[in-house]
Amino acid sequence: MTDRIRLDGKIALVTGAAGVIGTATMKLLAARGACIVAVDRDAEALKHAVAGLPDHAETLAILADVTREDDVAGYVGHALGKFSRIDVFYNNAGIEGEIAPIVRTSLEAFRRVLDVNVVGVFLGLKHVLPVMLKQNTGSIVNTASIAGLIGSPDIAAYSASKHAVIGLTKSAALECAGTGVRVNCVCPGLIDSRMLSSIIEGRNPGNAPIPNERIVERIPARRLGHAAEVASVVAFLASDEASYVTGSAYTVDGGRTAS
Repeated sequence: MTDRIRLDGKIALVTGAAGVIGTATMKLLAARGACIVAVDRDAEALKHAVAGLPDHAETLAILADVTREDDVAGYVGHALGKFSRIDVFYNNAGIEGEIAPIVRTSLEAFRRVLDVNVVGVFLGLKHVLPVMLKQNTGSIVNTASIAGLIGSPDIAAYSASKHAVIGLTKSAALECAGTGVRVNCVCPGLIDSRMLSSIIEGRNPGNAPIPNERIVERIPARRLGHAAEVASVVAFLASDEASYVTGSAYTVDGGRTAS
């Protein structure tokens, strides 16, 4: 069967490119024909992530901190300098932050999560949207989380930040209505990743690892998700197959938030 979700010739900019979801998404977008602009603040991890892309993919790797406006303007400028346009923006960079109850969370730690997860997304929108609006076309996908749809103990800063990402997504989508620019977000659930391991360990400091069956017992699919499964939804939203989809928050959670 012919793959209808092609991205041939499209320029896809991905932040948080060295993370598990960012890397999986870059690989899929490149496999479907996109040129990749990979952005991360970790030089070694970024180099490794880009090296794993298909040989045919045209790529540009950029070191940047998404919380710094000069860096954000810089990665947009570098992308335009090489490719002249940005067709897909996966606004993905994020951190889980300190795992602790609200009463034991430092103000510094709380602000750090908001700085990366909210300010970083806002700055990406601020600097990429003018490019796409001038083109009269483009797809932006922000990474939120099911933690942006429901409450969750010990990760209040993360949950608050992801609620904010959903709000930014919907506001940006309305601001772009009728322009040819679409803005959506994905809300991953429990994805097999370093971040999930960090949250689980943070909630159980000094204790034996929680058995996998305990972790997944509240997931209707009865397993953790995979980064590639998030990437598939991002690739759909990036494509012309999603031409009538904007302002939406897509859960990728094995049914976790269905009830």
